[in-house]
Amino acid sequence: MKQMWDERYSGEEYAYGTSPNIFFKEAIDKYNINGNILMPAEGEGRNAVYAAKKGLNVTAFDISTEGRKKALKLARKENVEIDYHVGDFMKMDISNKKYDVAALIFAHFPPELLSKYHKKIANLIKPGGFVILEGFSKNHYELRQADPKAGGPPDIDMLFSIESIKEDFSNFKILQLKESETHLSEGKYHNGLSRIIRLIGKKIV
Repeated sequence: MKQMWDERYSGEEYAYGTSPNIFFKEAIDKYNINGNILMPAEGEGRNAVYAAKKGLNVTAFDISTEGRKKALKLARKENVEIDYHVGDFMKMDISNKKYDVAALIFAHFPPELLSKYHKKIANLIKPGGFVILEGFSKNHYELRQADPKAGGPPDIDMLFSIESIKEDFSNFKILQLKESETHLSEGKYHNGLSRIIRLIGKKIV
């Protein structure tokens, strides 16, 4: 898995572009979110850099060394700082801190880690803090089979369902949770008709 992402991120071009994900940007702006933000599977840093430009203190992680290089390059270009870690989330110091918000934007993990990571991240968010999530739903699998350019994991067990999201973030008040069909246009690898799930939740306890 690491090798695949390192290869994808090793080129000059940014695989998913340098503009922030639209849903993430709108959520940050709408709820006037500030403080410390945790950004799992952050890749080349497009969303982390936007968060930093909005004044948030960004902690990001990924398994890709090449992704980190590109993210820091983009941060330098935009004159912001991000704290970016590479490795196993459960073994990092960042997994013991508390955050005001976590943003999982197409943060798809292996099936044996998916719910475990979600619940760990949920526990790291302070009461009253937010979770912002956008990812491919299980119903996206057929669309990806028909058009690989739409992107997303080839393993259906890495995809999300409304039920699994509710379970993993059960101690959050749901402000928005919806599955919908949309046309993605994010760099080279998110291009096509897609089925996605979007969540905004506010932690209760």
